[in-house]
Amino acid sequence: MTKTAIIIPARFASTRLPGKPLIKVLGKPIIQWVFEKAKLAKLADEVIIATDNDLVYEVAKTFTDNVEMTSENHKSGSDRIAEVAKRHEDFEYIVNLQGDEPLIKPESIDSIIDGLHKGADISTLVRVLKDEKEINNPNLVKCVKDNNDFALYFSRSKIPYERNLGEAEFYGHIGIYGYTRNALLSMTQNPQTMLEKSESLEQLRALGLGLKIKTYTVDFVPVGIDTPEDLNEFEKIAQGLL
Repeated sequence: MTKTAIIIPARFASTRLPGKPLIKVLGKPIIQWVFEKAKLAKLADEVIIATDNDLVYEVAKTFTDNVEMTSENHKSGSDRIAEVAKRHEDFEYIVNLQGDEPLIKPESIDSIIDGLHKGADISTLVRVLKDEKEINNPNLVKCVKDNNDFALYFSRSKIPYERNLGEAEFYGHIGIYGYTRNALLSMTQNPQTMLEKSESLEQLRALGLGLKIKTYTVDFVPVGIDTPEDLNEFEKIAQGLL
């Protein structure tokens, strides 16, 4: 029997916000907020936290037994979840859910899983961009896709280039991925490509290998927690959820 697993990589180190997974908001660490959202996804059989830090492991153990230690030497979240997936031969579909996305919608996770069930190698989320500051922000990754919603390219640059003004649609990428087992292992067993190194985007390795990435357009703006300002924004939103 094959299973679908959501794996949440949780590193303690963070340049701009040290100890990010364990910062408490309304009495709960951020990693617990993410875990509880993941548990609401209807199409997942397992939710596992993957960490390389003893303290994160101990805190996660207070609210779930599904925590696994991983190597400290991984260069990306995909490498970390691949280590966990290799331990579970029945994991056929694997979702990489960032440990700093506490407002992810469970139905969006299910959209990603559904895409895998329907034959995509990899699936992910995008949202429509209208604001010029966002479109030109190199920290917000843009995606161009084909008529069947498969990604053609991802870039930190503004793509497509507007030779003819008013014709282009812009999509921002949301950093959650679903993989088939074969796609995840293929991607993580191959070296970084020139494009990936240039843009610092690991999904470009997948495209370079010929893997098909299905995109699903959602209508929410994610709150990823990378800075004290992001944390403050999430705290305000969380208070409004109660």
